[in-house]
Amino acid sequence: MPVRFPRAGRSLANASDSMAASSDLRLVCVQLMHTLHTNGGSLTRLLPEAQARVTDSEQAQLQAWIYGFCRFAGELAGLVDQLLDKPLKRKDLDVYLLMQLGLFQLRHTAVQPHAAVDETVKVTKRLKKPWARGLVNAVLRNYQRQRDELQSRLSQPAAWNHPEWLLSRIQVDWPDNWQAICQANNTQAPMTLRVNRRQVSVEQYLERLRAQNQDAIQIAGAPDALQLTSPAAVSQLPGFNQGHVSVQDAAAQLAASLLVQHTEQGGRLLDACSAPGGKTAHAMESQHFSSVVALDQDAIRLQRVSETLTRLGLLPEAYLQAVDAATLSDWWDNTPFEAILLDAPCSGTGVIRRHPDIKLLRRDSDIDTLVQVQAQLLDTLWTTLAPDGLLLYATCSILKSENEQQINAFIKRTPTASLVAETQQIFPGENGMDGFFYAPLIKQAS
Repeated sequence: MPVRFPRAGRSLANASDSMAASSDLRLVCVQLMHTLHTNGGSLTRLLPEAQARVTDSEQAQLQAWIYGFCRFAGELAGLVDQLLDKPLKRKDLDVYLLMQLGLFQLRHTAVQPHAAVDETVKVTKRLKKPWARGLVNAVLRNYQRQRDELQSRLSQPAAWNHPEWLLSRIQVDWPDNWQAICQANNTQAPMTLRVNRRQVSVEQYLERLRAQNQDAIQIAGAPDALQLTSPAAVSQLPGFNQGHVSVQDAAAQLAASLLVQHTEQGGRLLDACSAPGGKTAHAMESQHFSSVVALDQDAIRLQRVSETLTRLGLLPEAYLQAVDAATLSDWWDNTPFEAILLDAPCSGTGVIRRHPDIKLLRRDSDIDTLVQVQAQLLDTLWTTLAPDGLLLYATCSILKSENEQQINAFIKRTPTASLVAETQQIFPGENGMDGFFYAPLIKQAS
């Protein structure tokens, strides 16, 4: 969309710094968004670096603002575009983002309106662009006067806060569910725990939470899951450092349950794309498998698997290797596995609640590439599966091309493959869960 200058607005009013967060916080927020727009990356990697540049008391607010900024990026850009008359230069992307941050505060936070405007305007000086002071002030003041009219004129992608390509795919795939999916994507996901049954029962852990005034609910279909009514720092979770509990969405927890349900006790498990390790750990906590091999081509991410298993006291029971699972000659010893978990690289369109930057970073052209990678992994790993063994295909996607269409195509070209149970598509927000897809495939003897 074009970026335009507004008509002149009212003069800037003074406001006390105590009325809102510091301009430094706003500056860091704009700079982080600028990095996402120009260099890519992800909030998972970039946010900790940005938080190191603000005070300890501002770190949680920075996270809340930047996640909200990404969550409502379509709407915010659409509103600013209506308030501008001529394009800004590319080098002034930071000013464009600063205006969006100001609108975010006015629409989606409890910051007092006059403080949101005045403190945002102050950031133009920190950006070394004092010429933009009147511009930013005018945009924010004009928005306050015209907000309802501006909102009503937003395009459908902007109003639903989804890029046009993604909104179109969701509408085509799920014509009866697309609105609920988009609404869920624009909310903050709950914090869900996975209780380590090796250490404590779910009922016992729930009592421990309530003993320190934390409450949670159990989730049907996910026997080890507890969803907190209010999020908490892991340091506040009883027994976290001792491995009694982990943070993992309930939909992700279904992987271990399905693996156990459809395989015999004592087989070998391959977790082909294991990072960050939650599903690996859950499968090991079940004590269902005789051994577990966990692979990931990203050595840094595989280190997170190691750290997770170490905290849970499970590391000695697993074999970890930083390798591309599709290159069998680099890792496979020709001994078949009784069970394989292929948590395939995917668009992540089912976990936008937790990773709203996906809406900024993912491109339509990425999907075909991901579909090809998924197909290659399916074909390659199938050769490592023992007869009568199970391959559980999983994605955190809601796109049919990555899910049911992918599996249908695989079964069609693979005579030994069939579904042992129906595929399962979970929508984001359904029963409090993230969006996930599961397909349990059994290998028939030749």
